Amino acid sequence: MSAAPPARTVHPAQAGAPGATPALWRRMACWLYEGLLMFAVVFIAGYLFGTLSQTRNALDNRHALQAFVCLVAGIYFTWFWARGQTLAQKTWHLRVVDKTGRAVTEARALLRYLLCWLWFLPPLAAMAPFSLSAGAAAVIVSGWVALWALLSRFHPQRQFWHDALAGTRLVHVDRPPK
Repeated sequence: MSAAPPARTVHPAQAGAPGATPALWRRMACWLYEGLLMFAVVFIAGYLFGTLSQTRNALDNRHALQAFVCLVAGIYFTWFWARGQTLAQKTWHLRVVDKTGRAVTEARALLRYLLCWLWFLPPLAAMAPFSLSAGAAAVIVSGWVALWALLSRFHPQRQFWHDALAGTRLVHVDRPPK
């Protein structure tokens, strides 16, 4: 008769327990899905801006358009996070909470949105003085995003660093009963 296999310890993130830190692959999958949903939000915001400003050329008012899209994205994320979840987070059963596990305030959700720009601003600022091709820029930004995601492995609760700085956490929630 063979001996029983040794007990395997399961990291809380892999256990899927409510309140546990979700695995990195789940958070990144949610992040990618959020990007798809944001495409629709940005498209509608751009159409609305172009219609209201009667912009005829895509290069006209582009800085105002960029500011408007950032404002719309800020409203989108702040509003949903203050209520716990964005649409993508509902799909992936994730929730944004504060350090104590309570719902975040609008101010903390706005701070989280501003700190989320750490995913993109450092590589964009580093590339600004150089005339890089779109491919090179994509590689640099993608590399930074991968590095920033992997840095969560060094956080004690494996949270993303923008969450640690904002005083928020991303946690797993149970599926609602059917």
